[in-house]
Amino acid sequence: MPKRAPFRPRRAPILSGTDKDPTTSTASDSKRNGLSAAISDMPIVVKLALFWLLFIVTAAIYARIDRVTGQALPLQDPFYQPFLFGEASPIEGPSAEHILGTDVLSRDNFSRLLHGAWVSLIVALTVVAFGIVFGGLIGAFVGYVRGRAEAVTMLGLDVVLAFPPLVLLLALVSIYKVRNLTLIALVFGVLGIPTYVRIARASTLAIASREFVQAAEAIGTKRAAILFREIIPNILPALFAYALINAGFVIVIEGTLSYLGLSVQIPEPTWGNMINEGRRDIRMTILPILWPGLFLTLTVVSLNLLGDWAQQRIAVRSSAL
Repeated sequence: MPKRAPFRPRRAPILSGTDKDPTTSTASDSKRNGLSAAISDMPIVVKLALFWLLFIVTAAIYARIDRVTGQALPLQDPFYQPFLFGEASPIEGPSAEHILGTDVLSRDNFSRLLHGAWVSLIVALTVVAFGIVFGGLIGAFVGYVRGRAEAVTMLGLDVVLAFPPLVLLLALVSIYKVRNLTLIALVFGVLGIPTYVRIARASTLAIASREFVQAAEAIGTKRAAILFREIIPNILPALFAYALINAGFVIVIEGTLSYLGLSVQIPEPTWGNMINEGRRDIRMTILPILWPGLFLTLTVVSLNLLGDWAQQRIAVRSSAL
């Protein structure tokens, strides 16, 4: 009889750099869902938009710290008029001392732009916070419990949404003479709640019919627990994506009110009143209008680009649920 070859165990193949181990592919794929992976997947235009928004937020906070500390940081006073002391001329072009030149009162344009960013930032953040916290909670509640509470709430919101928001803001500001940044931001925040309620309700109606919600109800989980553990976490991405686009709209509205002299009062710098002040000297130079208009446009476009990108990712995530 022929002799059998001795048994020799086969060695596991050594994976090269291009091969993937199927046992670790799931773990590696899950790690790509982090923030760094999301940023790396961004198109270059969205990355530039994110960089600009980070610059605006950082600059606004820096300018506010400079205001609180009494201009202790290396940033010029936005109210200082050096032409009164022969130190500068009105409507100067960009220079080493004034990066973006000066306005008609020889005030530094760059400093005023950064302080104006603080006003836009506070108004936008207030609207987003009010919308996500109050609008999200109300919309998730009425969308889940349904019934009479939903009917009454949505009827009241339909009445509020029937009034154009800009006209309503103009009426409130004109009647009550609201000129304080805090009050302006609160008015914007309260008027922005109804839209967030509708979005949260629509998202809740879709989430409430999913299998994981029905499974939680089947095992006897309390409705409050389902609302806060299953529904609200799943509607937050949609609210956040809308908040980015809505923040751009709010900044434009605040700039419009500032241009009309119905927002934070002069000499407090805002992008809108900087445009209003510069329009009187537009025949001499366009720079005092160009800089705030450019900052306003880039900020709104960046928010829209980031919001559109977030909505696309949320749509892909929702289809995978």
